[in-house]
Amino acid sequence: MEDKNDILLKQLFEQAAKQEIADNAFTERVMMNLPKRSVSRVRCLSRLWTVFCVLTAGLIFWMASGWAVVGGFLAGGKQMLVNTIEVFLITAPTTEIEINPWTLMLMLGFVLVFLPYQTYRKLSAAL
Repeated sequence: MEDKNDILLKQLFEQAAKQEIADNAFTERVMMNLPKRSVSRVRCLSRLWTVFCVLTAGLIFWMASGWAVVGGFLAGGKQMLVNTIEVFLITAPTTEIEINPWTLMLMLGFVLVFLPYQTYRKLSAAL
């Protein structure tokens, strides 16, 4: 159910959509006065901009000691994963879950190793 404001807004925009504004060939004149650029020049500029951005990002990463941050992040993630797996293997036999923990470990290995590899292979083939 629409309220009165919604109905009034719809009517206003319906009326505005029906109106035609005289262009007097303005659009065509603007398009004719735009500078002509070849495709190769645009690609060259795009590549130069990409190289500039990558170099700038690399410089900022180096100046901010990015490797230390990434190393700490990966070490913390690895420790968390090891602790989670250890807790699961210790508590799995005491719960009512009827699943072999080693089967679960095999499935986890599949998800962590095989699936990213397949995704990388498909993405690199597409590029």
